[in-house]
Amino acid sequence: MKVHDLKPAPGSTTARRRVGRGIAGKGGKTAGRGTKGQGARNNIKPGFEGGQTPLTRRTPKAKGFKNPFRVEYAVVNLDTLTAFETETEIDPELLRSRGLVAKRGLVKVLGRGEVTRALVVRAHAFSASAVQAIESAGGRTETIPLPWSIRPPARGNAHMNR
Repeated sequence: MKVHDLKPAPGSTTARRRVGRGIAGKGGKTAGRGTKGQGARNNIKPGFEGGQTPLTRRTPKAKGFKNPFRVEYAVVNLDTLTAFETETEIDPELLRSRGLVAKRGLVKVLGRGEVTRALVVRAHAFSASAVQAIESAGGRTETIPLPWSIRPPARGNAHMNR
């Protein structure tokens, strides 16, 4: 069997009905559109509601905006840090190597859970409760400076800074 020998199973396909070809066959004269009226004469655009204000114009537009300056962090909680040994220096690279945060981006430590060991934690940001919990356990926190000195320009609005 070759590609040119392939054909659909018998009876599975039927020829499309050619309407509007005279009164002799099925679908002649009005071609299945009924008599008179807008639907018989031309194509109606999708969404057309007969002159009534269409739904797409009646509904309000999307409100609010998306902050182009938003800084997103990969989040690590204190209960995740309990897996590390005492006096371990925890930084974003160590967290990435263990698969605890995404491969890129900034890291923020949040205060869910408890810390019982003295840990040295380096991250881009900390919540106040996380700092308090780490320092009360005898550890210390170090904030890594963000990778930009000033805020990056808003995406899509860079031409306005000229």
